[in-house]
Amino acid sequence: MAKKESDLMDKLMSLCKRRGYVFPSSEIYGGLISCWDYGPLGAELKRNLKTFWWEAMTSRRSDIEGIDAAILMHPQVWVTSGHVSEFNDPMVDCKTCKARFRADKLEEARCPHKPSKNPIENGCDLTPARQFNLMFKTHMGPVEDSSSVVYMRPETAQGIYVNFLNVKNSSRQKIPFGIAQIGKAFRNEITPGNFIFRTREFEQMEMQYLVHPTEDEKWFEYWREQRWNWYRDLGINMDKLRWHEHGPDELAHYAKAAYDIEYEFPFGWQELEGVHNRTDFDLSRHMEATGKDLRYQDDQYKEKFIPYIVETSAGCDRTLLTILVDAYDEVEINGENRVFLRISPKVAPIKVAVFPLVKKDGMPEFAEKVYDELRKRFKVFYDVSGAVGRRYARMDEAGTPFCCTVDGQTLEDETMTVRDRDTMEQKRMKVAEVIDFLDKAVRG
Repeated sequence: MAKKESDLMDKLMSLCKRRGYVFPSSEIYGGLISCWDYGPLGAELKRNLKTFWWEAMTSRRSDIEGIDAAILMHPQVWVTSGHVSEFNDPMVDCKTCKARFRADKLEEARCPHKPSKNPIENGCDLTPARQFNLMFKTHMGPVEDSSSVVYMRPETAQGIYVNFLNVKNSSRQKIPFGIAQIGKAFRNEITPGNFIFRTREFEQMEMQYLVHPTEDEKWFEYWREQRWNWYRDLGINMDKLRWHEHGPDELAHYAKAAYDIEYEFPFGWQELEGVHNRTDFDLSRHMEATGKDLRYQDDQYKEKFIPYIVETSAGCDRTLLTILVDAYDEVEINGENRVFLRISPKVAPIKVAVFPLVKKDGMPEFAEKVYDELRKRFKVFYDVSGAVGRRYARMDEAGTPFCCTVDGQTLEDETMTVRDRDTMEQKRMKVAEVIDFLDKAVRG
């Protein structure tokens, strides 16, 4: 990573801690590598992001149902899915510094003795590569032996596959239809890093769309378009996004075709979301392992068949990082370097801040009434401390798209100035007009 790009990540991490987006986990104990806590603004942004995804994938569609499967599942699920035998990364150890690296990602790794160089450049004395399974193990019950082993799920998709019949029968959906889920997953990554991009505990936003085997390619292209447009709706700079098609040497064992949406992070182009044609691999494996008939049949399709699955799989934490990186901006104003987080109003943690211009002449009392009215519908911040310019700057850095200021004219006609973070334009509005204005901005 070049110095300028590294500086950007350092600045972003500092801002996230300062403004309450992301904190190092267990920091007062020295922290835990690659584990992060979401602060007040981070938790709000994450909730907004998940809602934005959930609404697009379920609430506004009649053909997708949501579930929330358990993190702990029968251990045989992971044997059947191939995770026990095949969910591995090649790992090497450095005999000198004792660090461990992914053998296929050495160019991206950094030697702890010389962080400016990767293990190859530093001439590290590396062991031969060996396979390392990424699943976390734990035990269920009072006795810790091989019979009590269970796994922390490494993905949420299997919870959807094993519930296929339950969802189909209870919802009375007909193919094509989808099943969506947002949930935690866990991977014992060898070399996690780049802030919240690659962590050992993370959230996935996944949808499995079940189709007739003859229509898989049509629906695969459909979902590629849908997911691309979702990022546009989210306000991401589309010049920073691209498609990466998996070649024959990259395709997972279950995939007929796969594309990644990649974003240009400060540390390079990286996967943001995958769209995969998983064929009937998963349902066939579970059907064979359990003896349960997972074939589908209805009035339209007279023959029984195992559905093909088109998967869309996005990382919630990676998408949140993308929002922050994409929104970060520095502008020089009157000789001062100012930081702006230009987060879309659709997902911004705080939608609007309310200020009285001064602490007198009835302005604080009127501003508090405005605050109480707005917070019935939006996340609002109230601030009376410091010059109004300083208050604007704090809100700009926190990613708040709008600020309402109560001034002398307010007491005459009950209008306030509404300032736009990105254009800095100010318009006078009454409370009802502000509510309507924010509704349109938040809903796009």
